[in-house]
Amino acid sequence: MRVVEARVVGYSCGVQHNEVEPEETPASGVVAVHDELVRLVRQLVADDRPPVGSPTFAQHSLLSFVARNPGCRATQISDAFGVHRSTVSRQLRGCIDEGWVHAEPGPLRSGHPLSLTDGGVAVLAGADARRVEEVRDRVATWSDSEIAAFARHLRKFRQGGDTDHDSIGDDTRA
Repeated sequence: MRVVEARVVGYSCGVQHNEVEPEETPASGVVAVHDELVRLVRQLVADDRPPVGSPTFAQHSLLSFVARNPGCRATQISDAFGVHRSTVSRQLRGCIDEGWVHAEPGPLRSGHPLSLTDGGVAVLAGADARRVEEVRDRVATWSDSEIAAFARHLRKFRQGGDTDHDSIGDDTRA
């Protein structure tokens, strides 16, 4: 791979890198996959401006986890997602303040058991529907076989070739 002139490509978050000219090698395909994944993650995180009253991408992941694991604690979410507990606490506080999550009484040291409120169930269902519609819009011109192949390739990539393995924080709705 070689750097093409000193052109710089800027991203919305201010991170820059030199644009690389693809060569005809297997590694150039890997670089292209990496670059697209970086762009996708930045788009999901940096451009995450949900409608008022809807969860952010991070809150959506948290709500989905609580929905699938009623009674879980922030420490379990932290472990499952591989993030620091303070990050989970900050997102959780926002969800509690919005009225989407209820924290049961319990010992502070071990964390409070969490559950979704009726409002949380409703906001999660609405967010799920919007996100599925976004995906549907993006693949509207694809054939059924292209969509199925894309899903297979994403699953294979996520699993790292280990088809019997679910990734940490595996959340099909987040």
